[in-house]
Amino acid sequence: MPIERTGTNERSSKIVTHNGVVYLSGQVGDGESLAEQTHDCLGRVDALLKQAGSSREKMLQATVWLSDISDFAEFNVIWNEWVPTGHAPSRACGEVKLAREILKVEVIVSAALD
Repeated sequence: MPIERTGTNERSSKIVTHNGVVYLSGQVGDGESLAEQTHDCLGRVDALLKQAGSSREKMLQATVWLSDISDFAEFNVIWNEWVPTGHAPSRACGEVKLAREILKVEVIVSAALD
């Protein structure tokens, strides 16, 4: 099966599909607060999944990076509302220093193609 890349530049591709799986690059969001950034970030994930021919119901795995692990509970409230009931992916979450100091969250998702 061929590897398809979308939104490719010298550093990365926004979407890579191979063998029935879509892999998204890490997504961050705009806003001042964790909630604003999380909602925007998850909206970007939705848009990329749709562009690739998938959806959040088809998520296989998610990696969540928080700049401050004390935001874990607040993030989970938003995440739990966003993930369709019965379709939770496997997930890892950790604290990291993100690319820009203002960033509070980054989400990386892989999903099955429809």
